[in-house]
Amino acid sequence: MNLPELTLPQMLRERARQDAQRVAIRQKDFGIWKPFTWAQYYERSCHFGLGLLALGLPTGGHVGVIAENRIEWVLAQMGAGLVGAVTVGVYPTSPSPEVAYVVGHADISIMVCEDQEQTDKVLEALAELPRLQKIIVMETKGLRSFAPEHRALISTFDEVEALGRQAHAQAGAAQIEQVLAQQTLDDIGLMIYTSGSTGKPKGAMISWRNMRGVAPGIIERLQLGRDTSHLSYLPLCHVAEQMLTTFCPLYLGSTVNFGESIRTVQEDLREVAPSMFLGVPRIWEKLHSAITIKMLETGPLRRKLYQQALAACTPLAEKPRSQWTLTERLGYAWHYWLVLRALQNFIGLRNAKVALTGAAPIAPDVVRFFRSIGVPLIEVYGLTESTGMVTGHRLDDVIVGTVGPVIDGVQYRIANPDDNGSGEFQIHGDMVFAGYYKNPEATAQTIVDGWLHTGDVVREVGGQIKIVDRLKDIMITAGGKNLTPSEIENTMKASPYIKECIVVADGRKYVAALVQIDMETVGKWAEARRLAFTHFRSLVEMPEVRQLVQDEIATGNAKLAQVSHIRKFHLLTKELDHDDGEVTATMKVRRSSIYKTYAAEIEALY
Repeated sequence: MNLPELTLPQMLRERARQDAQRVAIRQKDFGIWKPFTWAQYYERSCHFGLGLLALGLPTGGHVGVIAENRIEWVLAQMGAGLVGAVTVGVYPTSPSPEVAYVVGHADISIMVCEDQEQTDKVLEALAELPRLQKIIVMETKGLRSFAPEHRALISTFDEVEALGRQAHAQAGAAQIEQVLAQQTLDDIGLMIYTSGSTGKPKGAMISWRNMRGVAPGIIERLQLGRDTSHLSYLPLCHVAEQMLTTFCPLYLGSTVNFGESIRTVQEDLREVAPSMFLGVPRIWEKLHSAITIKMLETGPLRRKLYQQALAACTPLAEKPRSQWTLTERLGYAWHYWLVLRALQNFIGLRNAKVALTGAAPIAPDVVRFFRSIGVPLIEVYGLTESTGMVTGHRLDDVIVGTVGPVIDGVQYRIANPDDNGSGEFQIHGDMVFAGYYKNPEATAQTIVDGWLHTGDVVREVGGQIKIVDRLKDIMITAGGKNLTPSEIENTMKASPYIKECIVVADGRKYVAALVQIDMETVGKWAEARRLAFTHFRSLVEMPEVRQLVQDEIATGNAKLAQVSHIRKFHLLTKELDHDDGEVTATMKVRRSSIYKTYAAEIEALY
């Protein structure tokens, strides 16, 4: 697919010219969906960008954004791009020290915050942020409570837009035209900080060329078009959401929907009924659990019909629809009208033409489950450093357990393959990022002669890429056996009762694990058996719950090679927490931190 040789801000101007009155964004406020056209999107972005200049933002300056997904996020991002600045996203779930690190390291001079809570995180670290000149707040509730010395530092989003509107009426339009005339594809447009699962987060510099380089392959593989609609809810400081909220919609002219909050995703899904949906594995596991709970609560007849539908449709999960026999089509249609349609409506995905899982490995059984109930779930793979998705299943060619073939525009090689054909996945193309901000050593280790060293071990299965594990995560037992912890962990997490599983095996005689239960599902299971509990710990410490987990682990072990069987496990008595440094902002487990925190419990398993 040939895309125009234009940067995203240049593309936004183009959309405002070609599709002025088409809806670009819909945002839900107080229960009402409000549409914004491409003309409004461009005009408001121009105003915000010019407002940033009026506040003293230098050319090429860095603008930080810490907020949940909403129209103001992309207005700030596009506004910054239209005046030649760089946007840096910060996770809204990050505690103050993490926010301070990113804001300080990224040399942010203007910070855009969602509300008082996010503003407080920045103000708490003000002494460590000498470059920060201004804070812009989207929601003004609670602003009066700030100390007078801080109040001078703060402007509201509306005030900045008003400043820009004024500038636009004078000579601002010419100023933006001048910036866009000089903007090149090699300019940096975004800085995305990695989740920091093994150390301090690194700022990946993403150029407009990188965004344009990855978009055609994504559009072709996911079969996206102008009529595609997307619900944006995963953090916009993550590359996965950026590619579906900004990169592709700007090049395609498709619609993005911003719900009320991350907490209302399921309700928003039902209202929007998007044609495309992206979920990280935890989202799919939660939807799987929600269906499991629903079936635990329903009557015996419905439960039986559900089990029959699953049994009949599971064999179709990996079979292309074009190859279904007449009997299979009729069987699916029967179960669809009887059971599956209601399930798809319940999770809001009845109109989804494509559903994606990515950003972390997922249990193959979870993918099979959704494909069995008629949700066209495919697995994709990419990194921050590859500007998003670089492999993904074709919609009619899915081998569960792989991440599909590479997309258009990506060259790849499997470096130093072992006897099984497994080696490091390395890629080349316009999507390879520009490097890490202020970290030439890490850049030189990651990009060698133009090839991105992903750090992921892969092998090819039937022309599709299978991720074996992270190079650094592969474990060797005391007996010298190589183990891939993610395979074991994901097999266990296919259970609706297990939320997290952290394998311990490096240098050990056998495999053990730390297991965190899914409070909601196990709680419902316990209630159905009239088992009384008061909180997470009291639920975990029940012998019946331990037996439940033991049985689920035995089911998982049956799907694994003998050497990978979990022999012993410890049930965590609290949920893993971002604030305690146990998981990253994207909920990736920080192994080294957990091994240190639970050292005594791990030793007790051996």
